[in-house]
Amino acid sequence: MIDACERRQPRPSQLPLQGVRVLSMEQFGAGPYGSMFLANLGADVVKIENPASGGDPARHTGPHFLGESDSQYFQGWNLGKKSIELDLKTGEGRAAFDVLIREADVFLNNLRGDQAAKLGVEYAGLRDLNPALVCVHISAYGRDTSRTAWPGYDYLMQAESGLMGLTGEPGTPPARIGAPSIIDHMAGITAMVGLLSALLRARETGEGCDVDTCLFDVAVHQLGYAATWYLNEGDVTQRQPRSGHYSVAPVQTFQTTDGWVFVMCMTQKFWEELLAVLVRPDLGEMPEFRTMAARHANREYLTQVLDAEFGRHPTGYWLEQLEGRLPIAPVLGLAEALESDFIRESGMLSDVSHPAKPQLRVLANPLKFDGRRPALKACSARGEDGETVMTERKRGRNEA
Repeated sequence: MIDACERRQPRPSQLPLQGVRVLSMEQFGAGPYGSMFLANLGADVVKIENPASGGDPARHTGPHFLGESDSQYFQGWNLGKKSIELDLKTGEGRAAFDVLIREADVFLNNLRGDQAAKLGVEYAGLRDLNPALVCVHISAYGRDTSRTAWPGYDYLMQAESGLMGLTGEPGTPPARIGAPSIIDHMAGITAMVGLLSALLRARETGEGCDVDTCLFDVAVHQLGYAATWYLNEGDVTQRQPRSGHYSVAPVQTFQTTDGWVFVMCMTQKFWEELLAVLVRPDLGEMPEFRTMAARHANREYLTQVLDAEFGRHPTGYWLEQLEGRLPIAPVLGLAEALESDFIRESGMLSDVSHPAKPQLRVLANPLKFDGRRPALKACSARGEDGETVMTERKRGRNEA
């Protein structure tokens, strides 16, 4: 018998989710982004695509396509997955789905909130086939609200949650967060936390369950301490000049002779380090700047003083002087960021082989295990794995 200590020993050659079987009925961002993590970490993720609608619409979203029914947009959310085609509204499709469910650990979907019940793919409708099944639902507004039947997307959630009201410079129109689909991504990761937690419980008890999250709830949750301040003190957080921190200064952008830097003096120590590099000990003696509270109260004046200092030299000079002494970073555009030396050093860029592009450049997984990032591969062509997946599942059920 293997004792508990031996069972806990790491196996570097095996990814942590190997052996986990996931069926996903998903499209666009939130579901695919979350399940891509599962696939990257070794889970067998089978993406169910409806042939009647052409599969995941992301396959047909440009401008950069990879042959027929595939695109770089799609691959960015679906690396490592298998693909089969099933229409659950047909008898044949439903029968095949039921076979797959019997052998699955997880069923994941990001259907509209009212669709899971209509299709009979919530836990109550599937538990007789697989009592230990974990059913994960990512909807726009939840499956138990007055908006259950509403469609919804990332940008709408940023608008209504208050996030757009916090983004951008004061006095300018509300703006969405610049990163593509950030609420989709956060919803996907939130769902994966629930999924893995429920999976652990299911393996201990043999009982599955429904796990729900929605884009709206996740967007609201991103308000963080700004929400806590308002709910308890009536403090309405406002957009800050230069992307500044709400309560600490100087924490913001400053213009150099050839670009911008972001400086973060989050502590008194970092403020003193900045003064030493600037050779301006006099600033530390001024009543307006002596304490963190004083600097925040006099942020506009402080910005004027530091603008004059940072405007004397290029970005490279300030990075050389300040890196390692206080938190500082260059403000880079997309191309500059992806071509930087450090992003290459970090290993956050990878290549995968694709029939239409032998070296498709993608972002690597941000996790490491024993110092190594998981290897990546492209998602299969639409429906490519249907025969293989069905044969494997039927064989597994017969041998059980």
